[in-house]
Amino acid sequence: MIPKDTIQSIIDAARIDEVVGDFVQLRKRGVNMLGLCPFHNEKTPSFTVSPGKGIYKCFGCGKAGNSVNFIMEHEKYSYPEALRYLANKYGIVIEEQEPSPEERQLDSDRESLFSLNSFAQKFYTQTLLETEEGKSIGLSYFMERGFREDIIAKFQLGFSPTAWDAFTKEALAKGFSEKYLNDSGLTISKDGKQYDRFRERVMFPIHNLTGKVIGFGGRILTSDKTKPKYVNSPESEIYNKSKSLYGIWLAKNAIVARDNCYLVEGYTDVISLHQSGIENVVASSGTSLTTEQIKLISKFTRNITILYDGDPAGIKASFRGIDMILEQGMNVRVVLFPDGEDPDSYARKHRSADVEAFIATQADDFINFKTRLLLQETNNDPIRKAALIHEIIESISLIPDAIVRPLYIRECSQIMDIAESTLMNELNKTLRKKKLKGAADEPEVAELPDARLAEPPKEQVLDIADCSAQEQDVIRVLLQYGDKILKFQHPGNEPEEIVIVEVGVAEYICNDLRANQITFDSPVFQSIFDAYALGVDQGQLPEENVFLMNADPDVANTSINIITQRYELSPGWEEIKIYVPTEADKLEETISGSVLSLMARKLTAMIHTNQLAMKDLPTDSEAWANHLSRDIHLKKARNEINKRLGRILNN
Repeated sequence: MIPKDTIQSIIDAARIDEVVGDFVQLRKRGVNMLGLCPFHNEKTPSFTVSPGKGIYKCFGCGKAGNSVNFIMEHEKYSYPEALRYLANKYGIVIEEQEPSPEERQLDSDRESLFSLNSFAQKFYTQTLLETEEGKSIGLSYFMERGFREDIIAKFQLGFSPTAWDAFTKEALAKGFSEKYLNDSGLTISKDGKQYDRFRERVMFPIHNLTGKVIGFGGRILTSDKTKPKYVNSPESEIYNKSKSLYGIWLAKNAIVARDNCYLVEGYTDVISLHQSGIENVVASSGTSLTTEQIKLISKFTRNITILYDGDPAGIKASFRGIDMILEQGMNVRVVLFPDGEDPDSYARKHRSADVEAFIATQADDFINFKTRLLLQETNNDPIRKAALIHEIIESISLIPDAIVRPLYIRECSQIMDIAESTLMNELNKTLRKKKLKGAADEPEVAELPDARLAEPPKEQVLDIADCSAQEQDVIRVLLQYGDKILKFQHPGNEPEEIVIVEVGVAEYICNDLRANQITFDSPVFQSIFDAYALGVDQGQLPEENVFLMNADPDVANTSINIITQRYELSPGWEEIKIYVPTEADKLEETISGSVLSLMARKLTAMIHTNQLAMKDLPTDSEAWANHLSRDIHLKKARNEINKRLGRILNN
């Protein structure tokens, strides 16, 4: 259990822009910040962060919340896990007892796997640095590759002993269960025996965005051809290789700062570049690039530079990865290292400044790169050259931006010495084919044999008993202006005397609605209203954060959704001395209109219910007469309210 005062300290310390900024590239827009939503795929930013209110809201998918909600949603953490993450980020100590083996067993699978992987990393690192075997085999290998001690520590590198079950025995002795050892892939159970998966390998821990160890890569150091050079953790509850990038937790800030991500293939490529001072680099860890990995990078930048070694066969195999990057609307450039070199070897042989200069001068856009590479193979054969052009056109057609596509067509025209109009016609043909194919892939709709037999579309019937819009508006006004003061003018006792009466907005709304016995149909709206009404009675209104940071997700999400506005007035209007009246400038009118609109809607619902009851009664009965009298009374009250609202409504 985390004490309540500690929870409040965590919530108070957590700045929403810093928390979200660890995962999403944000830019200023007025008082708020804007970025691409991490919860759905979008090309145009609609994800808004309000540092002043401590909340976020996506106007594309509707996700909203505070710092704790964001970590829960993004990292799929439980509420306590999210609090612990934020506490660690802001250096807040949570006084909790170390869980016993029994308590650890009861923890969630994810938390148990995180805990086990963290233990494994420490075990492998300790073995590397503090045992004779680790030093003589593992550490000497890293030193031979030129890795400094600080870089070894930075990447938490390690060594797995040669004994068959050294790690497994140690983990079991520390209380970790066999189930999680097998689920994580750290241990292999076969024929009643247990073996270490990574026996006699140097270890590369793989981390998620927040720096938690989610898996491992192990490299063998012997020349045994019967064993794979690299072994990786199998997929688990916390490790999905298609959604993971090696080094992303160390690279994300540098990627944002440089507005570019270098993409390499292997662990040592990342480590060597870091040692050269180039930190905006990640690796796909030997797997083919996936859409999920590209989307992960897109949270921090729209620019990717792929660093290839000099192997032509490997480069051609990776063309599909370039196309996937283009398809996601990203900008891609390519650097080809000299034959026989890769980012790791080149970085070890050259000074940091030389590596930076090489990447900067050799980076080429994908059209130039792909064309130059493949044009050599055509040997001026017109058929092969035509096939190459079609391949380039296919790549350009994947780019979603209609403005960018013609620019690449122009570049291709110059390189291939072919008319730009010809290439544009081919591009349009390709785009039309894709559009038609997309339409063909849509599910078929059965046609009626005779359109005249089809039923006419049903008209949408307005539910006049639905007061949700009016209820929401009243709650919005309470949340935004509840602590503001209204000033009403009343005639005084003396002739021409005007008395100013001040009333709080929350007091005005709560007392007015309670006096008229108005309640809310929505339980969440009623809960928020009751909190304000209690505050009015006790003389202490609840602060906005009581709702925005509420432990009840329905209350928190509803409050955030209500008060978050997608657009805000540009400060430029004030700079040219044009002042646009806002809702706050005419607060009395806003409050009065909101309350009266709710009352009018409630009266309309009551009139409707009353009239339905009258239909089932004989017109000469006393009950019918009572309902008629009520109908007249309700309509009169509604008409009075509508007059005050400036509305004309026929009975």
